Amino acid sequence: MATGYRELADMLRAAILQGDYPEGSTLPKQDELAAEHDVNVKTVRNAVSLLAAEGLVTPVRRRGTVVRIRPPMQRLGAERYAKSKWKFGNLVAFAADREASGRPWKWTDQTQTVRQVPADQETATALSVPVGSTVYERARLVKDDGTPTHTLASYYRPEDVEGTPIVDPTPGPAGRGGGFAVLTLQGLEPHEIAETFYARMPTPDERETLELPAGEPVMILQRHTTTESGKVVEFARGVHSASRFSWSYTFKIPD
Repeated sequence: MATGYRELADMLRAAILQGDYPEGSTLPKQDELAAEHDVNVKTVRNAVSLLAAEGLVTPVRRRGTVVRIRPPMQRLGAERYAKSKWKFGNLVAFAADREASGRPWKWTDQTQTVRQVPADQETATALSVPVGSTVYERARLVKDDGTPTHTLASYYRPEDVEGTPIVDPTPGPAGRGGGFAVLTLQGLEPHEIAETFYARMPTPDERETLELPAGEPVMILQRHTTTESGKVVEFARGVHSASRFSWSYTFKIPD
């Protein structure tokens, strides 16, 4: 018999991982679990809270404790940015990830807000503009089957994108090939991408926007997109729900 909430959490976790409680199913009611394991309801409540903090379950109003569906999408590395996708295949990066993961997608899975904002220190450094100078921000929210997966905000110099689909607020990608295709038509073809990732806990706004359960971290992306001549034409920041993605990279080992 379990003697404390950690032991009970261990038992429930094992049952979830071995499939006794499938993804999307509901755990027994807390009083039923208390009776089954000969513990009090407070112990059950604490055990369930621990599993929720681990991202294994989510309390759902009027339904109970639901085992989380964890279909991590494959987020490709260099392959997601292949020129054959956005120059000739009309496939933007998030859609390339979906296809690689065998998941359906539609253009309206991405919405965005376009506005002019003062460049913060990070953006100004990336784009080589003065801090506080005006840049365009194109902020997107991407969903998978109605569930938010990540946000991505890209920043551009006004002279690079003024009058292009990149600053058109219409929902969806900036044309069939996305922003990279637009930059190419501007004579600013993306040639090199540098990405940095790190994990942290979400802010309250991020937790609400991404509909995150308690305890789930986010993965932060910083992306610099550069032309062959070395000019940074886009700086982007993304916030990804950690449980929604697996990060996949394939590369040749340098000498």
